Amino acid sequence: MAYGEHTYRVSVQWTGNKGSGTSGYRAYGRDHVIRAGAKPDIPGSSDPAFLGDATRWNPEELLLASASACHKLWYLHLCADAGIRVVDYFDDARGTMLDSPEQGRFTEIVLHPHVVIRRGDDRALAVELHHKAHSQCYVANSVNFPIRCEPIVDYEDSSDV
Repeated sequence: MAYGEHTYRVSVQWTGNKGSGTSGYRAYGRDHVIRAGAKPDIPGSSDPAFLGDATRWNPEELLLASASACHKLWYLHLCADAGIRVVDYFDDARGTMLDSPEQGRFTEIVLHPHVVIRRGDDRALAVELHHKAHSQCYVANSVNFPIRCEPIVDYEDSSDV
């Protein structure tokens, strides 16, 4: 693992000028494109509650996806190191945001990973590794609200082996 400082770059280009810029709150679109190097563009907007396009990713969804993906990557790493073979992983993550006139903010994220491991592997350890993954997760360590993890670990169906 490469320890030290890592720098990341993305560009966000607003594409929502409908002709009069920000002449009024309803006069402009919230659409934008997120880019990072040669990777596929991510079409972005705001949440539909804030006049955004529901077919595009909003910042709140991207934050939730980042927390879920970071946890998953650490978890898979720790399982590989521990000799636990993960054969499937799905997370139905949920985030709660409080919007108020004073300040909008996330109040929590709850991860619900459902993991399937090889029959015979240590299920208790597989559950425990979620706690260790949480403590290692860069995103969870960077936010000012709780991220909880409520994992389910099952064995793969013996008929699939």
